[in-house]
Amino acid sequence: MEYRFKDFRILKNKSLTQATQYVRFDKAVAADAIRFHKNLPGYAPAPLVALKELATATGISDIYCKDESHRFGLNAFKGLGGSYAMFRILCERLGLDYKTVDYRYFRKDNVRKQCAKIHFVTATDGNHGKGVSWAAKLFGCSATVFMPKGSVETRRVAIEKAGNATAEITDFNYDQAVEHSWNLALKNDWILIQDTAWDGYEQYPEWIIDGYLTLAAETVEQLGQIIPTHVFLQAGVGAMAGGVMEFLQSCYREKPPIFTIVEPVEAACIYQSVKAGDGLVHTLEGNPSTIMAGLNCGTPCRVTWPAIRDKAAFFCACDDIITEEGMRAYANPIGRDKAIVAGESGAVTYGLVNRILQDETLRNLFRINADSVILLINTEGDTDPDGYQQIVHGKSFTK
Repeated sequence: MEYRFKDFRILKNKSLTQATQYVRFDKAVAADAIRFHKNLPGYAPAPLVALKELATATGISDIYCKDESHRFGLNAFKGLGGSYAMFRILCERLGLDYKTVDYRYFRKDNVRKQCAKIHFVTATDGNHGKGVSWAAKLFGCSATVFMPKGSVETRRVAIEKAGNATAEITDFNYDQAVEHSWNLALKNDWILIQDTAWDGYEQYPEWIIDGYLTLAAETVEQLGQIIPTHVFLQAGVGAMAGGVMEFLQSCYREKPPIFTIVEPVEAACIYQSVKAGDGLVHTLEGNPSTIMAGLNCGTPCRVTWPAIRDKAAFFCACDDIITEEGMRAYANPIGRDKAIVAGESGAVTYGLVNRILQDETLRNLFRINADSVILLINTEGDTDPDGYQQIVHGKSFTK
């Protein structure tokens, strides 16, 4: 069933299932990822921020935000996936056991000489490419990064500054940039490292998603005995959203949260695939335009699609104004709540939650009450500093 409201629309999952017979992204997988990440320079758990005064003001128990803007100095969470996948790929190429070696092994001169011969390629709206560039420098590899048409030059420069990659803004949309990267990988014997997947290209995306589980495992530990009742996850292709959702479901089997997947209305490939009702992945055509650059994707990730399709309770497609509201709300908190710097792709869930909490009909639809505990993830900080300042200080880009 679809509901339409001002600036956003909601699709309720009519075939929701809580079945957990097979879970790919579980605690064991997360343990391997977090063991690797803990040995990287600069590792520290991203903070979990409690927005206590907002929760009190809106009549619910708690609101928490996992703030990934601090991660590895990259201003976004994506370095988790890129670095772990690169580690697994290099272990595979060099005949190493990923369970017994860690990053320290790759600091040896002879190992770095081998890694210097390996070149990665990827397509990105910004944050994933920055993570790949940073990881390439960590391991002594190199990378080429292609960005879709309309990407911000600031993000391109940030990719190159983050590590060891060259970055180029193309005339392609996101899916076409992925295809271009794949073709060059085949032609030049490069390695495509991408978190979207298709038939025959699934293992590397799975390893990227495994890396994202570090943020989910940290969150569960930080929450302790607190169990979230509602989790709102933003999605581009849905790799992070699907992996984190499945992990949290495996942790809270007895009391699974209500999961909501949130996308830009102009690039709502998951929303539209669910709405089609045939259980299949569908690709959006054309060149979607949204300020939520990190979520501007046209095809859902096949690895996480089945879990998202079957286990998310709601799917929401939001206009840009919703994420603008979220950015400003994070930056200007209520009372003594901590201010959070959230970029365009990081704040859309908060903007949506604020709308929901102000409307009794929406609260009832999402089953939010005085006992509700809401969990959000701020996936990026001000990755476009100029754009961030304009939005937070009152200038909207919405036409």
